[in-house]
Amino acid sequence: MYYNDYNRLDDESLVPSDLSVEDQRHTPPMPRKNRRIVKIVAFGLACALLGGLAAGAAVRFIPGLSGEGSTVLYEGHAPVAVTMSNVTSDQPMTGSQVYAANVGSAVGITTELVTTNFWGQTVKGAAAGSGFVVTHDGYILTNYHVIDGASSIQVAFADGASYPATLVGGEEPNDIAVLKIEAEGLTPVVLGDSDNLVVGEQVCAIGNPLGELTFTFTAGYVSARDRTITMENGEVMNMLQTDTAINSGNSGGPLFNMYGQVIGITTAKYSSSGSSSASIEGIGFAIPINDVKDMVKDIIEKGYVTGKPNVGIIMSDVSADAQRYGIPAGASISAVLEGSCGQKAGLQSGDIITAVGDTTVSSSKQLSSLIKENKAGDTVSLTIYRNGETKTLSVTLDENNAERTQAMDELYRSYQEEQQQQQQQQQQQQQQSNPFSWGWPFNW
Repeated sequence: MYYNDYNRLDDESLVPSDLSVEDQRHTPPMPRKNRRIVKIVAFGLACALLGGLAAGAAVRFIPGLSGEGSTVLYEGHAPVAVTMSNVTSDQPMTGSQVYAANVGSAVGITTELVTTNFWGQTVKGAAAGSGFVVTHDGYILTNYHVIDGASSIQVAFADGASYPATLVGGEEPNDIAVLKIEAEGLTPVVLGDSDNLVVGEQVCAIGNPLGELTFTFTAGYVSARDRTITMENGEVMNMLQTDTAINSGNSGGPLFNMYGQVIGITTAKYSSSGSSSASIEGIGFAIPINDVKDMVKDIIEKGYVTGKPNVGIIMSDVSADAQRYGIPAGASISAVLEGSCGQKAGLQSGDIITAVGDTTVSSSKQLSSLIKENKAGDTVSLTIYRNGETKTLSVTLDENNAERTQAMDELYRSYQEEQQQQQQQQQQQQQQSNPFSWGWPFNW
């Protein structure tokens, strides 16, 4: 079935099972190249309220909000009728038309945070960000860091309506979260095809900069595609680069193409570092919408992202000292989960994973990134170093569901306790062999 630029999929019978989008712009996807790793700061505006401090910790998944049946995400159709007579299905809109068509679907998000300060006092604070409606019945997409640590969440619309929101689920490594408000008959945005974007194409954003300049419109261009960005928390993400103005409070808001379709989630901007005091302007980043469409549907329907791969191992980097003695760089396995695909494939504690397929692995973070490029059920080839020998093992990846996450958490706690016991034993042995380490009050 062919879907043109403005095929609104509000009929569930028209929704393809994989949520694929045809080549709406008839532009081939750009090759993934020119990747640069830069460090940036993701932001959901920290607003001091009640003498408080905005900070964050993980918000837990709240079950029972997903409902029954399949989820409809709207793709490839203008979300609302625009009064300008020259708007057609094959013609881009003006900026004012994009704004008029979508401002009712954009939201401002404020969160309340409760923290404990240095003196043990309870401190209230707040943070602000942006988001947008993705279904008629009140599901809203935003950045995970916008609601991270929130004790309460409030969502506000341009018409003045405000609703308390509940976290349905989030995907912290990909910085997305889905909220739910009790409302019907909302106007969802239309999800476009971020793979069809080209450098130099005009884009625009609606957001909540500074947490108080609500429903602000900014515009610019796609500056680059497929930027490999290292976030402030160490996560590595694929991003669109744009010179569209993105400021604190814009996080989680929609980035539109000029057909009024959401092609990205505004997330971060470049931050200067070091001794340089020069300001940096016009370098912002957005998550390509194609990277998270399936994740959003999973979170709405199941509360978590399905198909995420898991090997069932705890790992660390090979130390520089070990490498000086001829041990190869790579991801060293500290523990293997019983019954996991890693154990079934023959992985053992002490193994060092040095390659995935033909790609050399130099660190545990790199191994994690390579595994994430696959899905549960895929088979990958791992090259390992064990007792001076190199072997190749085939591993069919498990799914990283809630049960697996709990099992890995328990394995990690057990591993930490074992490490602490070993350290205590070593300290006791050292004290027994060296009485001067006991702290006796000798006078010399």
